[in-house]
Amino acid sequence: MDVLVMLEENVDQSSVLAHVSSVPSPLGADRGAERHSRDVVTLYGVADAESLALALAAAVESHRAKDEQSDAIRHLGVWADRGAVGDTAWRDLSTGQLMTRDVDIPMDTLRRTAGELLAECGQMIRRLAAGLSMPDWPEGARRAINITLTPVAEVTAAVRTGADGFLDMLREADGLAYESEGD
Repeated sequence: MDVLVMLEENVDQSSVLAHVSSVPSPLGADRGAERHSRDVVTLYGVADAESLALALAAAVESHRAKDEQSDAIRHLGVWADRGAVGDTAWRDLSTGQLMTRDVDIPMDTLRRTAGELLAECGQMIRRLAAGLSMPDWPEGARRAINITLTPVAEVTAAVRTGADGFLDMLREADGLAYESEGD
């Protein structure tokens, strides 16, 4: 599972803390292998460990749904007063019909999961937030750091049994990778 964490600094007084989107890999990508999803977490304003942990908690919790589909597309907004609210959509393989479901993750759940994430891998989250906040990013570059984790099927299975397996995978992540143009 790939998680791309981005920072949008120029924000017009919006109350949204972050957006979390999950998209499956393209249909034609390596047909013999397991399909991998990508979660994109966009933080707004200042990147700090707490807001990043809340956004990552929304990504974790969105994978915990009982009827989780590996090819689902999810869009969530994270608000300080509402929690994470959004929807998920997938195509039913037997009928071809587009299926949708609303997602509403209460702030109490996000805070609990974010607390677990900070307790288990707070150093990595703080380093990630610090990396996004560094003042020496090239002008015009998108502040984005990619973290590659194991396939979403393993993450989803681990998350369904509890956050411990997911947290272990976060601890074993390759680290931070900076992507910029024109160095």
